[in-house]
Amino acid sequence: MGRICIIKSKGVEAILKRTHLAFFCLLLAAALCAGQSGPQAGGPDPKDNLASPERDSSLAPALSSALSAALSTESTETALPDAPSPQQSSPPEQSGTSSTDISAKQSDAKSAGQSTAPANQGTASANPQPKRILGVMPNFRAVSAGAIPPPPTPKQAFIIATQNSFDYSSFIFVGITSLMAEGTNAHSQLGKGVAGFGRYYWRGYLDKTDGNYLVIFALPTVFHQDERYYAMGEGGFWKRGIYAASRILITPDYHGHNSFNASEVLGRGMAQGISAAYYPSGSRTAGALATKYGYAIGRDMLTNVFREFWPDIAVHVLHRHP
Repeated sequence: MGRICIIKSKGVEAILKRTHLAFFCLLLAAALCAGQSGPQAGGPDPKDNLASPERDSSLAPALSSALSAALSTESTETALPDAPSPQQSSPPEQSGTSSTDISAKQSDAKSAGQSTAPANQGTASANPQPKRILGVMPNFRAVSAGAIPPPPTPKQAFIIATQNSFDYSSFIFVGITSLMAEGTNAHSQLGKGVAGFGRYYWRGYLDKTDGNYLVIFALPTVFHQDERYYAMGEGGFWKRGIYAASRILITPDYHGHNSFNASEVLGRGMAQGISAAYYPSGSRTAGALATKYGYAIGRDMLTNVFREFWPDIAVHVLHRHP
């Protein structure tokens, strides 16, 4: 801005000087005209006629020198605004340097973020939780001790419920529980033998599947709860056992805070209410449904306890990888 103001002020001065020069020339021309017209009014004077060439000759050099000086001044002043132009080449270098510094800072920030990100995920246990236990029990809900994954999205919760329901180990596990129910004659109206086992099996599979989608996917999405089992992995037997058993009543929410496990408590109850549509009439009473509900909650509690200690059993008892 300072350079622009200087240039503008010099331009104004040049215009004023040109105006003064024009005014001076007009005055000079008026004087010459007055001098030439003066003798005509009073008649011709021989002396004046002799002196006029000398006066004209003496004024001409002065006028020519004044004009040349004015022209040289104007040319000098008009050349002045072009002078600061070579100094405008420095800003691009500064902008390039600043962009280099910015990119360097961004790369440092990215590297710092990458170095700190794994620390937020926790340290995985030396004995991780398997996806299946002994190949016959689905364990997709378990999280290894020390691991801190982000909260599951609805899509991830749906995938876990599907894996827990349709993995090959799920069919084997339902077969084991159905065989136990047929052996103890849990529902006498379903009969015994192979036919009775079949009746137990498809009903037990429906109980397990709709319960999984309610407890693992649907209700946790509504209540913003994480229904995965987070293994403790360390501590005494009673401490770990009580912790595992209490997970049917306590579960983390999406912010990592412990909350009442409404998804488990309500989900298993809703699944038992649905089962009243395909069980015999003798199993649809309030007492029978309450017994089935207690069995479902107790089964989930014992499953969590078994999940907690399975890595230790596999390593120290069976001498195998979990």
